Amino acid sequence: MDNEDPEMQTITTLDITDARKLIEGARNHADKIGVPMCIAVTDNAGNLIAFERMEGGKVTSTTIAIDKAYTAAAARKATHEYGEASQPGKPAYGINSAIGGRLMVVAGGLPVTADGTVVGAIGISSGTPTQDLEVARAALAHFSA
Repeated sequence: MDNEDPEMQTITTLDITDARKLIEGARNHADKIGVPMCIAVTDNAGNLIAFERMEGGKVTSTTIAIDKAYTAAAARKATHEYGEASQPGKPAYGINSAIGGRLMVVAGGLPVTADGTVVGAIGISSGTPTQDLEVARAALAHFSA
């Protein structure tokens, strides 16, 4: 992870090494459940660091995975939390149409945190929302191990 001050070891954002480890964890779990995924990792501002479309991952899921990671990083919350809050009558109703439709409200985007601070995010797409979230959680577990 990039450090603001190497002596303090304050983590501010993910780097390419971190992204590769997250992708590895996601890929391993996607292989385990037999669902090829699109996997995106962003920095703390939602800028893409790395992306992988596994063999057989849906082409249409490319943008969705990237936007799930963007949403999780920029909003500092999981995409499925937006899904719940964006229903009619809820406080974030219609949020999914903001920013040109880039905000995702479907499970599979999770922030990556260090010391309680969002340092990046991962977005997964190609399976069901439950599978996407499961793979994202497995990536975070692999990253933390």
